[in-house]
Amino acid sequence: MPAFKPAYLIHGDDHGRVGERRGRLRALAQAQGGSVEVAATADAAAALLIALTLSVGRRFIIVDGVEGWKDAEVTLHLQPALAAMPPDTTIAFFAREDGRIKAPPALHSAVKAAGGDVSAELAVKEWDLPKWASARAAELGLTLDGAAARALVGAVGARQARLSRELEKLALEYGPGTTLDAEAVLARVARSAERRAWTLADALVARDGAAATRVYLQLRAQGERPESLSYWMTRRLREALAVSLQLEAGSPTATVRASLRMPPKAAAAFVSDVQRSEPSVLRRALALLADLEIDSRGRSPLDPDTLALRTIERAAA
Repeated sequence: MPAFKPAYLIHGDDHGRVGERRGRLRALAQAQGGSVEVAATADAAAALLIALTLSVGRRFIIVDGVEGWKDAEVTLHLQPALAAMPPDTTIAFFAREDGRIKAPPALHSAVKAAGGDVSAELAVKEWDLPKWASARAAELGLTLDGAAARALVGAVGARQARLSRELEKLALEYGPGTTLDAEAVLARVARSAERRAWTLADALVARDGAAATRVYLQLRAQGERPESLSYWMTRRLREALAVSLQLEAGSPTATVRASLRMPPKAAAAFVSDVQRSEPSVLRRALALLADLEIDSRGRSPLDPDTLALRTIERAAA
């Protein structure tokens, strides 16, 4: 049975992790048969702390939204109640912070003074995500090298909760002690991202700039990252170039279609799109995507979306 402290403050700008901590605490409380009460204001939380109760077992008080509180509220209502915490009671404060909206310093101090624990759940900066993914994989018994971690972030995106879910799936599928390279990671996690981006990539192969632009904007509105979409466009164009070279060398169309790892109808449509182009055009499009990657890393002052849309227009021309 876990040992609970009298008070907790879980705060930070990683709202997904803050929510997970809240859900885990509630599940533990219910599993132990404890009572769970909820408050949203400092005075309501204080009233629950000092209220008499006939419940059996440990009481758990969950307090949300403390990022909007003021120091004066904590000093007036909660400090006295926390200083005289009743036995077999745990109160947990959750703050989903953003910019200057943070849990008040007085609450930090009051929780610590009550013998409680303060922990921060901070979102990892995007450039640190591969390192974070490798560390998270290690916690699950997996080993990801730098290339594998970068491939994971590129395919899945920058949301830590989503990355964690994919890593957990990898751990279940491969088991602890497994070392995964970039190819193995992409083979497993890229399938859903792949399907979402194929429409964009295929429009580019077909040199349909209007359709490619429309799909790009739709995918961005759904939360897909420019880097991830650029990756899938590049991968698809490389496949298109390989098909184009096979056809140019005289390989039968049916043989080329059969060699593709995709459903027959999709393979037929893909080969048909490729046949409307030629290797030199596809090589030029790949060169433009290579320039896009470099420009997005700081060579150009333009934002990634502007760069991507310009590249799509030029590649489809």
